[in-house]
Amino acid sequence: MRHHRIPSRVFSILVYLFLYAPIVLLIAFSFNAGRSNRVWEGFSLQWYVELLHDSRLLGALRTTIILSVLAAVIATILGTAAAIGFYSMRRRPRSVCLAVNNIPLTNADIITGVSMMLLFVFAIGLFNSSALSELLGVRWRTGFGTLLIAHITFNAPYVILSVMPKLRQLDPNIYEAAQDLGASGFLAFRKVILPEIMPGVLNGLIIAFTMSIDDFVISYFTKGSGVTTLAVEIYTMVKKPVTPEINALSTLMFVCVFVLLSIVNIRQARQETANARRKAKLNPGI
Repeated sequence: MRHHRIPSRVFSILVYLFLYAPIVLLIAFSFNAGRSNRVWEGFSLQWYVELLHDSRLLGALRTTIILSVLAAVIATILGTAAAIGFYSMRRRPRSVCLAVNNIPLTNADIITGVSMMLLFVFAIGLFNSSALSELLGVRWRTGFGTLLIAHITFNAPYVILSVMPKLRQLDPNIYEAAQDLGASGFLAFRKVILPEIMPGVLNGLIIAFTMSIDDFVISYFTKGSGVTTLAVEIYTMVKKPVTPEINALSTLMFVCVFVLLSIVNIRQARQETANARRKAKLNPGI
């Protein structure tokens, strides 16, 4: 058996090297004193300092953070409400809704981006040519608003998938029991249901924020002119002669995404451990 495990371990090591060696090199050369990405010329933080003085990159970073926070919060609220609605349905319509919800997850980003771009172009043209636009004196165009709608659209399914397992773990009579004790509908939800599903809601929020801050393809097609995100700005910089500022910026983005995903995984591991201990206490003989 040991002889069979050795090739699999070697293969796993090679896969991890293939995936993470470029990231390690990127992080290392972000601290290089020179401009070369091949020759190490000494340790320096100068590219991080220059990054902090780059107004264009800082503007893209500010837009990305605002966009990601808004998209994650709104998608979490909508996704939680949708998950509760799906859970209240009968089995067949719930299966249909969940299948539709999974389409954005399995669909290619470029298809989603192009589809939403065409939708926005059609909607904007229809609105700008209407009497309502002339009456209000307002003309709609692609920009931060369309970008926010696009991010909410592809973030909400992740929130739904994070909240649904927590809803399935609930006692189906707990909501009615709270109402029988005198709680109103909203109070029963806030005091009984929400605390039970809060771990799934928080996981969905973190995943939505991570997906939003890391997105490039959908943002590229829906951002319009005058608005840019960090990922799109990095792509624009790469088309020009590459500067080490990209290494520093990419390192910071990688660290942020890595920390958020680590938080999600740690929370899930702790939840599974707590659930296992709870089951062990309830069924000590098993």
